[in-house]
Parts: sequence; C-alpha cells; structure tokens
Amino acid sequence: MRVLYIFPHPDDESFGPAPAIASQIRQGHDVFLLTYTRGGATKVRHKYGYSIEQMGDIRFKEMLNVAKVLNLTDMTVLDLPDSGLKELDPMEIENITEKHIRSVGPDVLVTYAVHGISGFHDHLVAHAIVKRVFCKLRKEWEKAPKRLALFTLAPTDTDEGKFKLHTSKESEIDCAIPVSAQDIQKAAEALGCYKTYQEVIRDAKVLERTGDTIFFEFFQESYKPHVNSIFHALTDG
Repeated sequence: MRVLYIFPHPDDESFGPAPAIASQIRQGHDVFLLTYTRGGATKVRHKYGYSIEQMGDIRFKEMLNVAKVLNLTDMTVLDLPDSGLKELDPMEIENITEKHIRSVGPDVLVTYAVHGISGFHDHLVAHAIVKRVFCKLRKEWEKAPKRLALFTLAPTDTDEGKFKLHTSKESEIDCAIPVSAQDIQKAAEALGCYKTYQEVIRDAKVLERTGDTIFFEFFQESYKPHVNSIFHALTDG
C-alpha cells in the first residue's frame, strides 16, 4: 500500500515516526514524504551563524541523506516560510497539499495529531490543513485516501528530556505499531543525518521517548483494542 507522511519541517519524520516508516518500508509498502518548509528559521542556526536561507539549504541536504537511509519511495520538500505557516492564506497550502496528494495517490495520509506533540504552531497548521484536505477529497475524489492517521505519543512515566511534549489519551489512540530493533536502528541512522541538530536530538531523547511502539490516532475511526498497522482493514495483505 501507499502512505504519504506530511509534516512542516525537516526532522519531523525522524523525531518519532521514523521507526514506523522503517517498518512499513521493510514490509514492502510505498512510503512518501511531503515537507512544507526547509526549516531554516530554527534558532539552531544562531549556533552556527547561518542565515535562514543557509540553514534551510543545509537542512535540505540533511533530508536527502535521510531519504536514502530510510529508502523512501519519494520525498518532496517545499520552501514555504518556516515558522510562518500561520501567516499564509490556508487555501494556498491546501491547494498545494491537495495537488500533491492527487499526484501520489496514497491509501493513507499521516500528519501530526491535533496537539502537534510539541505544540509548535507550524505543527498545528499542518494538522488542520491535512485534515481539511482529507475531508474535501473524500467528498470529491473516488481515489481519495482511505484513512487519516495522526502521529502521536502515549502517556508515559519515561523521562521526556529537555522538552515538554503533548500526548494523546489512551482512549484516543487507535493504532500501536510494534517496531523491531532493526527499525529503531534505521531511525537512529536517520536522526544521525541531522548533523546540525545532534544537540537537540540528544536533549529531546527522541528514541528513548518513542521506544519500541509507535502510536497513531485514526480520524473519525475508533479501534479498541489497538490495531497494529495503519493499513488495518484496508487490505488483506
């Protein structure tokens, strides 16, 4: 099957979902990634003395390495304003998103849960845009994606590291994907591609926080107990 992950920034695909992505690719699914920005506005640029444009170029090059490590089917990185999605006409982002979804033809869309995990406004905008386009396509297109899966974290007592993260209630989680040591290693290699972000990755304790299970909510669906694949009930495979 085909799945399209849509996130606002470089590294969003690796800060949590990467083990699930590695698992899906290992199982033979086609995994696509659309990233709205090059992430140049990050405060990390000040550490290196880079301009927004320079940082964006560097992070884009880091993403190219991530695509190779994870063996993504395809990756598209746009150059919308990092930290500025809330100032854009949402219809502009929706049109771009819809066009890309139609070109990929995914069975499943993935983006952030409504809280955006970090709560950063670009994450919240991405959630709203993807959800609206998903609902629109269901009404207008016979080949519309069959499911919108929302990447999230489950409540835990594990040390969250330097950054406070939002989680979903147990009752809101529909899918819990068990990932292998091989998948976790692939995720670690993907994170390692972000050379400029190693301090942030260490402080965030990314792999420690996600562990060996990756969680998703399903929009307007409910599965109790959790299913173990975002493709559950969509295929016999």
